[in-house]
Amino acid sequence: MENVEVVENPVLKVGIEEKVEPAKALVFGLQHVLAMFGATVTVPLVVGGAIGLSGDQIALMIQAVLLAMGIATLLQTTIGSRYPIVQGSSFAFIPGLISIGSSLGMAAVQGALLIGGLIEAMIGWLGIIGKVRKLFTPLVTGVTITLIGFSLADVAIKNFFNFYADPAGETLVKSSAVALVTFLTTVFVALRARGSLKAMPVVVGALVGYLISVPLGLTDFDLVKSLPVLGVPSIFPWGTPVFNASAIVLLLFAFMVSIIESVGDYHAIAAVTGSEITEKHIARGISAEGLACSVAGLLGACGTTSYSENIGVVALTKIGSRHVVQAGAVILIFLSLLPKFAGILASMPAPVLGGLTLALYGMISVTGLRLIKEKVEFTDRNTLILAAALIAGLGAPQLPQEFLEHFPKLIASILESGMAVGALTAIILDRLL
Repeated sequence: MENVEVVENPVLKVGIEEKVEPAKALVFGLQHVLAMFGATVTVPLVVGGAIGLSGDQIALMIQAVLLAMGIATLLQTTIGSRYPIVQGSSFAFIPGLISIGSSLGMAAVQGALLIGGLIEAMIGWLGIIGKVRKLFTPLVTGVTITLIGFSLADVAIKNFFNFYADPAGETLVKSSAVALVTFLTTVFVALRARGSLKAMPVVVGALVGYLISVPLGLTDFDLVKSLPVLGVPSIFPWGTPVFNASAIVLLLFAFMVSIIESVGDYHAIAAVTGSEITEKHIARGISAEGLACSVAGLLGACGTTSYSENIGVVALTKIGSRHVVQAGAVILIFLSLLPKFAGILASMPAPVLGGLTLALYGMISVTGLRLIKEKVEFTDRNTLILAAALIAGLGAPQLPQEFLEHFPKLIASILESGMAVGALTAIILDRLL
């Protein structure tokens, strides 16, 4: 197996191919788990709540996500890019997963992830990645990432006020208070905390919000009591997968965004570690990521992508050993075997999620806008493309369901996704103008 070659002066205390004694590897690996944990668990919590899954079903999805992300990280660090890359749940998939899960069910989500993952793997294996990347110019990528955050705005606000669980508003005051404290805590840690704590605003915010919600009666522990201590996630927990063409096409846009994000992360980790970066590394990394998404489909989890947060951990600690990241993957797999642990996470009240995601989803949009500002020249042409793509992406999902029924199913599914409409509009105009 080919190793990653260091091409610059060593910038790490522990190099990519260096092994660490098991006890230290577990401690360093746990650090990686903590850095990615809040974000990766937020995805199944948000998706499950938005499509109306029960508490035990959300716990099941969390178990599946932890196992899938552990396997994905092992794939990435062994047969993939072999960089110290941690794989976690991708926010790019949330709008598509909610849309598909709400209209077609979780079995269709499984099918779309299975097929989409294989397509992504083929993009890597066949060297198509270079051609696909050409379509996603900074303008297209910026618009797409911006619309991901915008498309999740209603989910964040509905969670903030506990709308999904309490549409009558009986817990409005308590829910708003919990959400506000969670939000302020998350922002305070992100802006004012120091040291390792600064890297975990989501974890700290979730913990504070959770603890406050318990005495206010917003947390139900009956689910935790009913779940076993140990349990192994099953294959196809949502039933036989459904392979729906419109669902697959809809998720392909999320896959494309994930690919672009991951390619950027590969370059970032290469720079942080002073390592070689070639098309071969990128192709292998994308192939492994695609396989991991198919594994996520098998397990009933969510799509995966590389995590920039963990590149920050490598830069901060100067410990770049992929064996440390693999130890983190083992920890994720171990946690996936504890249903009660998943149940505790699944019992997290929606207002806590609302407080977390109010800033988190906004940051996604800001990231896209920053990319546009830094990488795109504001000529008349680019401004027109940007304006049209944003309005199309924001407006299409507002079309009423009864009107969408006049379109073919595939077209209707695309119109329901602001990210897909915005990306397609930007790509087409970018090619034509």
